[in-house]
Amino acid sequence: DVTEIEEKEAQAKEEEQIMKEQELSNLLHEKRYLKALGLAISLDRPHTVLTVVKAILKETDGRRHLEENIIRLRKDQKEAVLTFLVTWNTNSRNCHEAQAVIETLLKHEAPDSLLQYSGIKSAVESLLPYT
Repeated sequence: DVTEIEEKEAQAKEEEQIMKEQELSNLLHEKRYLKALGLAISLDRPHTVLTVVKAILKETDGRRHLEENIIRLRKDQKEAVLTFLVTWNTNSRNCHEAQAVIETLLKHEAPDSLLQYSGIKSAVESLLPYT
């Protein structure tokens, strides 16, 4: 009977998830946006990533801070943000944040580098009608 083992594993995962949520909340409160972005991306939470982007843009000189944080992300994290912002861009409430991130990626990534991103073709096709 492995029921007890499975329950303990599920409980451990749930506790870990709660700890990460608390850590994310603390990072946002402390305005440690780069770590908050990384954690939200690793948790696969597009809405939380959007919340972090909005918080950055509300800061004084928010665009510059957004650029500093986006360019410091790893390639796989940038790919995840790209997939998230395709969805954000379709909603008029979130399109400005999506456009700010797109602008940062286009300004700081070489075209050859962008072409190496997984899903870039479908992302561009999805972004064009709304951009």
